[in-house]
Amino acid sequence: MNERAQAGAGSSSQSEITDGLSGAARTWAMLAVSLSVFMALLDYAIANVALPNIARDLHASSSASIWVVNAYQLAGLVSLLPLAAVGSKVGFSRLCQFGIMLFMGASVLCAVSTTLPALAAARVLQGIGGSCILSVNIALIRYIYPHAEIGRGIALNGMVVAMGVALGPTAAAAILSVASWPWLFWVNLPLGAAALIMAFVALPVTPRSTARPDIMSSVLCMLAFGALVMGGDGLAHQSGILLSCSLLVVGLVSGLLLVRRESGLPQPILPVDILRKPDFAIAFTTGLFGFVASNFYIISMPFMLHDVLDMGPAATGLLITPWPIGILCSAPLVRRLADTVSAGILSSVGLLLTATGFLLLWMMPAHPSAFDVVWRTGVAGFGFGLFQPPNNRAMMVSAPRKRAGGASGMVQVARQTGQTFGAMGVAAFFAIFAHRAAHDCLLMAACIGVGAALLSSSRLLFFRKQAAH
Repeated sequence: MNERAQAGAGSSSQSEITDGLSGAARTWAMLAVSLSVFMALLDYAIANVALPNIARDLHASSSASIWVVNAYQLAGLVSLLPLAAVGSKVGFSRLCQFGIMLFMGASVLCAVSTTLPALAAARVLQGIGGSCILSVNIALIRYIYPHAEIGRGIALNGMVVAMGVALGPTAAAAILSVASWPWLFWVNLPLGAAALIMAFVALPVTPRSTARPDIMSSVLCMLAFGALVMGGDGLAHQSGILLSCSLLVVGLVSGLLLVRRESGLPQPILPVDILRKPDFAIAFTTGLFGFVASNFYIISMPFMLHDVLDMGPAATGLLITPWPIGILCSAPLVRRLADTVSAGILSSVGLLLTATGFLLLWMMPAHPSAFDVVWRTGVAGFGFGLFQPPNNRAMMVSAPRKRAGGASGMVQVARQTGQTFGAMGVAAFFAIFAHRAAHDCLLMAACIGVGAALLSSSRLLFFRKQAAH
């Protein structure tokens, strides 16, 4: 039996006995995770560019067409924790494999949709498929890499995440220059097929939980996240205030009922057990605020470049590119340091660099050159690349091994919730500050980044006190 076959067939015991895979088995397993994550995140933004074309072809309004994006994001967010619990029950590799198959099937439905409701429904399925992958990808890395090298795997995963998000708009623009918008979804089939083959051949078989799935807890979890997001979004856009407030109440009540229902359970869907651990809670909150800051920049910067600095779409796209390039450039450094330098130091330095980049963008001259924008954006991206992997590693290693599924789900919850809150914040800024909102969003991004850095650095004081006792 070759090494890849061993990874697929006999790696349950291998993962547990030797603490991760080695050699070619690890390489192939990590490639399977990377391809599946890349596919899921590529579609996070790939449809944005095509919204005008989709609205025209499906005879829908521009505002209604935004549901092509929102349906994917909302379905992914509300299903993350329930699916992480399912992954613990059926095995992380099996859930990832199912997610790839569901994602491919939903991509076909997206491509053949002839009405906006049908396309939005297919995007919901696609979001759930993506959530199957993203809810367990960090947990899989914990079984692919030995404990002492988890930071390397998470750093590589962070690089793949950056590539997927960054290449979405670029890939969409390239496809739309030669084909119609359904091809944005057809291209998922060859990519998904490659990921699926590797997932069946190379992913390790992970231990399964004996806990029975709780349907009511899953419903409460999805209702809590969904109602809070929709209510918050309505308030940010200052539309339907009464309905938005009602949704927020429903979300809060559902969350409280969920916590009460799962109190004392060994493996709750909402992992309040590991959230009680100070090191996990600090890492989770730091991650959430880090992504709030990044989305204040990511969403507002195109408006800053286009509306304030009067740059065209092509120039706008090029001048945002240094953000993912900065993240990619930090990957070699962070892979070497993530397992040896504490997140309290590395993530804090990264967040301070990110905040500095945002502040420098806010302080740009009235008529900046392209270089003025590029180097400042690169600094912010490089800092963000330093921050993510060690912070994610801190979340994973602070959770018990048997709770890897819940911890992996919370890594993604921090990312997606932070992105969602960031988007709400930008919408609120545009509603309140109007013409100067894009510029002020950069200052807010810097302030939130500094706050996240201070929170991250509090880990140093916490661990010093622990050592003293």
